[in-house]
Amino acid sequence: MNWRQFLTPVKSVDANQAKTYLADKKVDEVTILDVRQPKEYEAGHIPGAVLAPLPNLTDHMDRIDRQKPVLVYCAVGGRSRVAAQLLSGQGFKNILNLSGGFNSWTSDTAFLSEEKGLALFDGVTSVEQALTVAYSLEAGLKDFYDSMSVKVESDPARQLFHQLSQIEVKHQDRILEQYTELTGQTVSRDTFEAQKLPDVLEGGLTTEEYANLLMPSYDTITEIIELAMSIEAQAMDLYLRASEKAQNEAGKNALIQIANEEKTHLARLGQLMEETLEAV
Repeated sequence: MNWRQFLTPVKSVDANQAKTYLADKKVDEVTILDVRQPKEYEAGHIPGAVLAPLPNLTDHMDRIDRQKPVLVYCAVGGRSRVAAQLLSGQGFKNILNLSGGFNSWTSDTAFLSEEKGLALFDGVTSVEQALTVAYSLEAGLKDFYDSMSVKVESDPARQLFHQLSQIEVKHQDRILEQYTELTGQTVSRDTFEAQKLPDVLEGGLTTEEYANLLMPSYDTITEIIELAMSIEAQAMDLYLRASEKAQNEAGKNALIQIANEEKTHLARLGQLMEETLEAV
């Protein structure tokens, strides 16, 4: 290890600057590196973050693209600064340290381990299979929103769940379009529906698991939007983690594209939250 690396200046950004920096980037244009321990990562992490605990960081170098910017974070900023300096000493050029760390991150988060939900993609060896799983996850969330729309009592909440359901229909339509674009074959919605996974929503969790983890309340519009944002953040995280393990380039690119669309959806939900809060 070159001792000079620990004298290398590191550029730091706060949480707001980091959020602004990531906002106009596609999900695969920046590597987000979490150098905390696995239990910390499971409790909550920035969606799409690669887990590389500081004590084992050198073992994860092959997972970090040297051609991309790297945003590295820990809990408060100490470990990430050391990690950023280490990476700089290893020849990485564009590194940002998140000052304040994850404790200062007030934007959307994902949770659970790096392996959670990936079993859904076990045995997926083609882009067709990857898109089939993705379609099933979108369909599961649509069904969940539909079921909630008939359970809530207020009209605004009912309308919002219906609106969220229709967004998932658009996601499904986009996956069908993707399938045709990538394979040159037109497939019917019924074909995809017949392969739907039972009780699994976007992000790879069941309805019960989301309920136990998030303890959602449906009393107000803001709480419903917050639930939707949590699910979308988890979905983007899963698609990115699955893309890293994809067995071919076409499947990897398809999952990254879906993750980018989830990021766009997440931004729309954030805007809806802002509009709702302003109207209160």
